[in-house]
Amino acid sequence: MTTVGTAEGWSRELDALAARIAPRFTRAEPRRRASAYLRGLLAPLQRKNGWQLAEAAGDATPDGVQDFLSRTRWDAEAVRDDLRAYLVEHLGDPEAVLVLDETGFLKKGDKSAGVQRQYSGTAGRIENRQIGVFLGYASRHGRALIDRALYLPERWAGGAARRSAAGIPDEVAFATKPQLGLAMLDRALQAGVPFAWVTGDSVYGADHRIRRRLEARGRGYVLAVTSGQRLGLVPVEDWLAKVPPDGWRRLSAGDGAKGPRLYDWAYLPHRGAAPGWRMGLLIRRSTAKPDELAFYLTHAPEQTTLARLVRVAGTRWAIESCFEAAKGEVGLDHYEVRSWTGWHRHVTLAMLAHAYLAVPRQAALGGSGRARPRRRAAAPHRARGAAPALAARLGPQPKSHRRPVLVRLAQAPPAARTTMPLAQADRPA
Repeated sequence: MTTVGTAEGWSRELDALAARIAPRFTRAEPRRRASAYLRGLLAPLQRKNGWQLAEAAGDATPDGVQDFLSRTRWDAEAVRDDLRAYLVEHLGDPEAVLVLDETGFLKKGDKSAGVQRQYSGTAGRIENRQIGVFLGYASRHGRALIDRALYLPERWAGGAARRSAAGIPDEVAFATKPQLGLAMLDRALQAGVPFAWVTGDSVYGADHRIRRRLEARGRGYVLAVTSGQRLGLVPVEDWLAKVPPDGWRRLSAGDGAKGPRLYDWAYLPHRGAAPGWRMGLLIRRSTAKPDELAFYLTHAPEQTTLARLVRVAGTRWAIESCFEAAKGEVGLDHYEVRSWTGWHRHVTLAMLAHAYLAVPRQAALGGSGRARPRRRAAAPHRARGAAPALAARLGPQPKSHRRPVLVRLAQAPPAARTTMPLAQADRPA
């Protein structure tokens, strides 16, 4: 139950968060706007657009909000860095998983930066939308979004008139979604964000540059690929024949809305890893429809269990819950700006508001009613060599015994609960 003292503590934490980003604004007015914008995003408003955020801030018109997003001088990239440091302090964990994914923002017309008819994995269809590529952070302490980039389709990248109208900087060139994802991973590595693993769908798993970067930096990955992806010059779907009849293990990839996400899993090792590491192919098979298969390329410390690989693969769903919460609770997709700058500013502040909610939510689940003690910013958490082995080898494993009101904290999805690992023996290729 939320007490007055707890609510006051959350309010103080929000004040501290606003003070944290205040140096990014050179004048008092934009600092006030930033604080009011955060509170508006956290208020129980039906829509978090310019009009409603202006009304929540006590303004007669949305002009001030629009100026703040589009014309006032401030650096959204610097605020993004503050967000990342804030999350590392509260949710940081050296065994965390970074998740690469994208989500769509449905739009009308053709004026908004990067908008066109394009496929969105979130919606599963082609619609007129913008696509944002995001980097999520999932640890035992909680989950949130730590980086973002607006995808600029090729048709936009070469259109000088459209670029100018949407305020797209001259230095922004066409970049694929994997290239945007790799840039975000590089920023996380450079900032010393603590993590051991990366996961993502086949858009990112198929990109060898992402895999090579993580291998070089001593990080594990469990990245989805299509059935036609080649491993050792052979399509991964052809590797299925190498799995012996008793080579499957039924394991949960995490809890969903209807309980554990149970699948049958098989692992086949592959050569090429550095000493102390193992590369391989992870195969997921539906228990109800055995013909439905999914494939993952893996890179892991050689002591890693099959159960651990499965849990990392399942962590990909964490970013979907972040998208759902950020859109439903803090208006990630409620913006009405068209410019490149406006998109990045609104999305960054919405991510910051969502991160703020993730901290007391996890504290409440832990029963403490307080956020975790603060640690130093992200920079001291520089990578120090390869990630440590996280579990016993892929073999038998022993059992382990008047301010706007803030939005109501939703319960975290069941996937936040841990599941007991199961044993798995090595199977030769």
